[in-house]
This record gives sequence, structure tokens and C-alpha cells, in this order.
Amino acid sequence: MADLPSTPLLDTVDTPADLRKLKPADLRQLADELRAETISAVGTTGGHLGSGLGVVELTTAIHYVFDTPRDRLIWDVGHQCYPHKILTGRRDRIRTLRMGGGLSGFTRRNESEYDPFGAAHSSTSISAALGFAIANKLKDQPGKAIAVIGDGAMSAGMAYEAMNNAEPAGNRLIVILNDNDMSIAPPVGGLSAYLARTVSSSNYLGLRNFAKRAIRRISRRAHNAAEKAEEFARGWPRAAPSSRSSVSIMSARSTAIISTI
Repeated sequence: MADLPSTPLLDTVDTPADLRKLKPADLRQLADELRAETISAVGTTGGHLGSGLGVVELTTAIHYVFDTPRDRLIWDVGHQCYPHKILTGRRDRIRTLRMGGGLSGFTRRNESEYDPFGAAHSSTSISAALGFAIANKLKDQPGKAIAVIGDGAMSAGMAYEAMNNAEPAGNRLIVILNDNDMSIAPPVGGLSAYLARTVSSSNYLGLRNFAKRAIRRISRRAHNAAEKAEEFARGWPRAAPSSRSSVSIMSARSTAIISTI
């Protein structure tokens, strides 16, 4: 693919810090341009395309909402990280993917501070994120650890083991379930079938539509007030973490809504 896509908004974003300066209304255009850039790059070098396209909005939302790289973002299957690499200072090398001396096709620690954990396949993200979260807790440092894991990877024993040990991390650990019913091969097993039924149920769809309508009705005044309250709250001492597990599991479909608020 010789012709480069027109990306005027993406051209202003070199790191997530630049992304967070954008207005929420600009995020849809940014995601569209990020998708076009990903397609162009893979059209030049080859590589994994569908997995990256499936998380364009999610990648945009995560980097917009969380304070990466202080907040550690871990992709469970590394080949979905191409949009992530474009947004984290590596766009100028994105057309060297999988080439000698070029960017890795997966997350790689010695490539960027935005890749805290190197992984290809699979089901290791929650364990890794748990380690980062506990390390921050022991050091009394700020920062969360975010694991993005798919419905296929969630079926492995290591993911369950990590969830079983997640209580000490409290709300420092966030797990985003990318339940897109996609895998290298058709997903199998009870968990995948349950998630498929859940996200297609009338109760889930009704709740999601209600949430969208409610978010759209929040006025700019209320949004600004919430931001001021948050800034004020940052000056207060942190409350002691609850003894109960507060690990958060969010659906990627719900999280991606953030990018359109």
C-alpha cells in the first residue's frame, strides 16, 4: 500500500499525553484515523490485522482514560498491539513491523516504556498485572495495572489462578474482558458460550443502551463539576484499601463507549 492515509488529527498525537489533550468529541475521528493507519502499515509489512482492528476504539479509550505509562497496560495477546504502538511514540517505525531491526510484532519491554510486559500468547496478562499492582502497593506508589484479556484467553487456568489471588491488589488491578467472540480458531467451552449468550441478551443490550442515553444527557456543567471534584479529592489522603477484593472486570464493548462521550 503505497498511498498513506490522511490523518490530520492522528498527526498531532505522538504519545498518550498528546491524546489526553484532545476533546472527547474528537476521539471518534482519532479512532477512525488510527484504524486507517493500522491498515496501511499492515498492508506494507504484513502481520496480524484483524486482532488490532478489533481494539482500535478500546486502545484509544484506555490511553485517554488512564495515565499510561504510570498505569501499566498489559495486552494478553501481543499481536493486537499495533494501534497501541502507533499511539505510544512508535508511529514513525510502524512500517518496520516484523522486519529485521524493526518493531516487534508483539509487545516488547526493551522497545518502549509503554510495554511493561512482553507476551505473545496467552492468558498471562492478569497474573502480570497483578504483580505490577502488588508492587505499587508495597512501594506505596500510585498507578494501576490494566490487563486486557479476551474470552478465549480467559478460559485458561492461569487466568483463573490470577483472579483467585487478586484480592490483595484491591482497586489497583483492572481487568478488561474483550469479549468479542473471536480467536485464532472458533472459541469453545462453557465460558465462551456463556459470554456470547450474555452480551446478546435483551437485558444486557437494554442496559447498554440505557447507559449510552444517560451518558449523553450528562451536561457539560456536570462534567466540569465532576472534574473539579476529582481534582479536589486528589489532595485528600488516600483511604485504606478494602480487605475485600475490588478487582474490576469491564466489558470491552462498554469500555469503548468512553471514546464517544
